[in-house]
Amino acid sequence: MATDPLQVRDAAPADIAAIQSIYAHHVLNGLATFEEVPPSVEEMRRRYADISGAGLPYLVAELDGAPAGYAYCALYRTRSAYRFTLEDSVYVRHDMLGRGLGSALLAELVRRAQALGYRQLVAVIGDSAHLASIALHARHGFLPVGTLRSTGFKFGRWVDSVLMQRPLAEGDATHPVNR
Repeated sequence: MATDPLQVRDAAPADIAAIQSIYAHHVLNGLATFEEVPPSVEEMRRRYADISGAGLPYLVAELDGAPAGYAYCALYRTRSAYRFTLEDSVYVRHDMLGRGLGSALLAELVRRAQALGYRQLVAVIGDSAHLASIALHARHGFLPVGTLRSTGFKFGRWVDSVLMQRPLAEGDATHPVNR
């Protein structure tokens, strides 16, 4: 049982081994990601450097002095017209699910993405049966915008991707500031 309060903070290089462990469990046991082989710590370090180096939020939920979840925003797509849209990713340690860590992480991602001037946040949720992630995103203002049927094949079956989206700040009501 956790005794220290939950702290959401910027991820640091020292967190990457714990982040890799959290993610590896999801890769090997779940459909939240369509990766099938867990990336190495070195690969996770590279991904962290790319995202944080671009000035995008990469967060850790720390409980009892150790990372119990992490989340980040990445560019939704790299073509220039997508420059005001980010995609979120949220992962919680398998033994910490249902304790509000994902909600704390997603709330802070939304806040930071909006503060950075982004206008849309997209969630690409692996598996249309991943009701916890769909509900989490809905609680944070995301609306379902589509389901891509059978876009992944993992664990011997076809898996859908659920698309959800929420506006940030003024969304598409005004022209954005040039980026």
